[in-house]
Amino acid sequence: MKTPKKKLQIKDFGSDDTVLSPLEPGDLELLRDEKEPPKFKQIKPEILEKYDFSLDGFSALSLPIPKTKEEEEAIVNGFLSGLEKLFQKENNWGFLMPTTLSNEFCMQCNTCNEACPIYVESDRKDIYRPNFRPEVLRRIIKRYFSTSGKLLGKWVGADLDLNWRVVYHLAELVYRCTLCRRCASVCPIGVDNALISRELRKMFSMEMGIAPENVHKSGTVQHMKSGSSTGMTPPAFLDTIEFIEDLIEEKTGRRMKIPIDKQGADILLIHNAGEYMAWPENPAAFAIIFEAAGLNWTLSSAAMGYEGVNYGVWYDDVQFARIAMAQVQAAKDLGVKKIVVGECGHATKALITIADRMLVGDMAIPREPCLPLLEQIVTSGVIKFDRMKNNFPVTLHDPCNMVRLMGIIDPQRTILEHVVAPGQFREMPHAGTNNVCCGGGSGFAITNAHNFPDWRNNVASRTKAKQVLEAFKDVLDPSIPKYYCAPCSNCKGAARDALIEHFGFKEKYNIIYNGLVELIVNAMVDMPHPFITWEDEF
Repeated sequence: MKTPKKKLQIKDFGSDDTVLSPLEPGDLELLRDEKEPPKFKQIKPEILEKYDFSLDGFSALSLPIPKTKEEEEAIVNGFLSGLEKLFQKENNWGFLMPTTLSNEFCMQCNTCNEACPIYVESDRKDIYRPNFRPEVLRRIIKRYFSTSGKLLGKWVGADLDLNWRVVYHLAELVYRCTLCRRCASVCPIGVDNALISRELRKMFSMEMGIAPENVHKSGTVQHMKSGSSTGMTPPAFLDTIEFIEDLIEEKTGRRMKIPIDKQGADILLIHNAGEYMAWPENPAAFAIIFEAAGLNWTLSSAAMGYEGVNYGVWYDDVQFARIAMAQVQAAKDLGVKKIVVGECGHATKALITIADRMLVGDMAIPREPCLPLLEQIVTSGVIKFDRMKNNFPVTLHDPCNMVRLMGIIDPQRTILEHVVAPGQFREMPHAGTNNVCCGGGSGFAITNAHNFPDWRNNVASRTKAKQVLEAFKDVLDPSIPKYYCAPCSNCKGAARDALIEHFGFKEKYNIIYNGLVELIVNAMVDMPHPFITWEDEF
């Protein structure tokens, strides 16, 4: 039985309730074949005494509960100091204008709410509304940074008094948004509530040292230290390339030497290094395609040169800038003509669009997504394909960063038309720019604090699970193998954790997942053995 919904007033956002807006398993709409509501991980009492879970019963940030009045005041003062800087040109030159406009011009029409899968899947809890976080921010700004708010308070709508709970609730709440921008795409005046969440994340990180450990300490800090967010060092990278060459020989029957540190190449290909660790068949497929097409390309073994991710794009401008500059420097050192980013949505957006304002002068090396290049190769006729080699149902996931935020919509579909058997490709509901986040966006795929994976898999990924089932609804019989094509590393991570491990789609329906290049290689006429199999994927 569902708990009766209670309307949460913004003025109560800092209340001392044990849990402000609890999410219960019974709030979730079950999938087909899901017999009962999921069970959430129980948090040990000693953990509850140490860390704050009071927003919704979950924690992404492991925020320590303050023990003294001085600690409480330090939290509030640090927040106010950081918030002031967020709206100063000298401290936020990159995103000040869109942040200010989105903050000031929201009409509270609520058009965005139904576009948010997290709000919908939570049984429409107020705190998950896309316009709830910005409204909290506006009340704080009016209360503490406007003359009328300071003097008249609640009489002019400045009715949210700041305490440490408000700060902690807001910090956790900006990590209940995947930054997919679906809300922004339906706003009649272009307000970007997800951007406000991202900018608040930045303020929390850069001014207060608050960020998910997996994203910051085990992510960007490790990236700068070792050369990769995975911790992969240059020697480990070279060992991995040898393994991938073995894999290619096993699949193709011939030995290929993958070019590394080739001076003056036309293309430096940069992958999300997670591919090397978790899905080596993906960089193997890229190598097979590029060699078959006769491209002049290379990988880099320099620290920062073989890792395409940039987690800073989700939460921290300084970390973002450091990584982007180092990635481009690796390309500059090799004298390549351009950088091509592999199948990773956030890495593509980060290096190609967000980094554009700082990569000027001799750092302005051309940078391209891989999908248009792959389309050119597939449609050029330089490689021969047999579409019947991919004679199984295929559906396509549209990564938010590449599709909704960059407009790369047609290349992947053109490719599928050329390499998948007739009648086997089927679109998901709400495909293209209206598609739904995998549930792992904005760092969620790697955020594993406490019980946060329960929230991610059961709430953030639930709509995507429904989409996949709807796309394959006529072929769900497990005797029919099915392929969920996700041309993005983070999206594949979410597919592994949510669709396969949590919801059991492989076991129940014989659905596997992987990228786009694997389908391309699997359809190549001269491939002696299938590149895609259902037996050894997991």
